[in-house]
Amino acid sequence: MHSKTKIAAVQMVSTPDPSANRQVAARLVREAAQAGAQLVLLPEYWPLLGMRDTDKLVHAEQAGSGLLQGFMSDLARTCGVWLIGGTIPLVSAESGKVLNTLLAYAPDGRAAARYDKIHLFGFTRGEESYDESRTIVAGKDVTVLETPFARVGLSICYDLRFPELYRAMGECTLIVVPAAFTYTTGRAHWEILLRARAVENQCYVLAAAQGGKHDNGRRTWGYSMLVDPWGEVLAQQAEGEGLVIGEIDAGHLSAVRASLPALQHRKL
Repeated sequence: MHSKTKIAAVQMVSTPDPSANRQVAARLVREAAQAGAQLVLLPEYWPLLGMRDTDKLVHAEQAGSGLLQGFMSDLARTCGVWLIGGTIPLVSAESGKVLNTLLAYAPDGRAAARYDKIHLFGFTRGEESYDESRTIVAGKDVTVLETPFARVGLSICYDLRFPELYRAMGECTLIVVPAAFTYTTGRAHWEILLRARAVENQCYVLAAAQGGKHDNGRRTWGYSMLVDPWGEVLAQQAEGEGLVIGEIDAGHLSAVRASLPALQHRKL
């Protein structure tokens, strides 16, 4: 088996127009597939960053059917890639709230994994204020996606600050982090947290971000990146839409774990 696999993260500056966002996502996923990527990650909130937090309620879908789920399934199949669909809103049991859900699709278009965001972002400083719990219901289950070339741990944005989640995944080849980090928190903590998760779990980390000034006035940090198990940033994209493409190398991962067997030295 070839030990190297090309993967890609899509960076977007999503708008309140789902149709326009789908066009951008499709174009960039096709570009990634044409470049040889076998797995492509979309950012959090890729279909919609609305003018109001409640806009996503209008576009929430029932699990298993809907425009966004059909779009991702078709895109995975036509491009022949594992597509990890950032997040879309799914209908929740709680009125006026949705689940912020990551769905992964296999190259044949079948739904392969689902993860509902567990940790909900809250931040207040001066004029800047966010509270995802107002419109989102937290998920409960840790989820891992099994592919032929990698065991992939699934997480979303704010999850990045909770290392126990990644420990609960067990040993992974790759961890994905679709995100919409704010400019303020991203500038301070984004890269250091991504590299820390890579180093402590001795695995690759692929992060797909929103990156730029959005129509609703929000500014996201960007800097989508691929980090290797030694904590080195292999590729990144600053602001604006684009692709981060790189390789996961099973040989390199094994060498890192063999030379510094930290995962075997765990006591707790």
